[in-house]
Amino acid sequence: MATLATTMPSHRREQSRSDNELIGSSLGMRRALNAVRMVAPTDSAVLIQGETGTGKELIARAVHDQSARGHEPFVTLNCAAIPSGLLESELFGHERGAYTGALNSAVGRFQLAHQGTLFLDEIGDMPLELQPKLLRVLQEQEFERLGGTRTIRVDVRIVAATNRDLGKMVEERRFRADLFYRLHVFPIALPPLRERVDDIPVLAWHFVRKFSDRMNKQIEIVPDQVIETLKQHSWPGNIRELQNFIERAVILSSGPVLSAPLGDLRGPGAAAQTPAAGRTLADAERSHILEVLRQVDWVVGGRRGAAVRLGLPRTTLLHRMHKLGIVPEESRQSLC
Repeated sequence: MATLATTMPSHRREQSRSDNELIGSSLGMRRALNAVRMVAPTDSAVLIQGETGTGKELIARAVHDQSARGHEPFVTLNCAAIPSGLLESELFGHERGAYTGALNSAVGRFQLAHQGTLFLDEIGDMPLELQPKLLRVLQEQEFERLGGTRTIRVDVRIVAATNRDLGKMVEERRFRADLFYRLHVFPIALPPLRERVDDIPVLAWHFVRKFSDRMNKQIEIVPDQVIETLKQHSWPGNIRELQNFIERAVILSSGPVLSAPLGDLRGPGAAAQTPAAGRTLADAERSHILEVLRQVDWVVGGRRGAAVRLGLPRTTLLHRMHKLGIVPEESRQSLC
């Protein structure tokens, strides 16, 4: 009989992994992680390409952490989040009086990242007029602050990321070709979550543990129905969307079974909810407890009993069995 839920193995009850740790063993992720290992020890520029929410900043941090600069600053700047009029100041800093409201001098991200790594996210959103100044820093490792004349030298490694097709933007003259080639020394492609189906269960468990610990909850069962629906959803928001969905599910869960709001999943993945998805979480929990009981010959307590396998106190398991209508008559074996 197929198990209708998955339980968290004992080794997964340990402290959650660092949020910065990349998780996954799919072919696309193995290629990406292998690329990180190859390029990290160098000082070469890296361009990370992938859809929004695929974990580009995590890859950038991995490149930094595995490099000789790992103990130096890792500075980030989202080029799409800063108004174009302020982006130059954010990158290079400014002198007092450089513009209205500049009451004091300020250090830019390049200086903050000296001897470390500067991660430029959404590089495709950088204004054309600012790209020549960025190119100069990449080539010469020097710049002047906005409103200043003193040349400042830095030692910074650049890792950039984008969800855009920079090659096409170059053809359309919306991105400088010389800057593109300078950034495109070592490209790393991150696959979307829909191409990492086999990674979804372990990612889901990672987020279940993370949010369960944060909310002081003990979730031991994720129904297979939930896992299968997650695997068939298209995930337009990728890992970020999955993380937010699991966080919402943990909030909604009041017992050891993850109460996932599968109805919130829309788009192509919604079609995955077959008539079998009409089963309630209580049905899934009941089926799973029955399966575990059969595996242990209906022994509830003791080191080899169902309670230990389920990670529940014996009294809690007996209470849930009573609540779910699991009685000894359902087996020829007797309850202990």
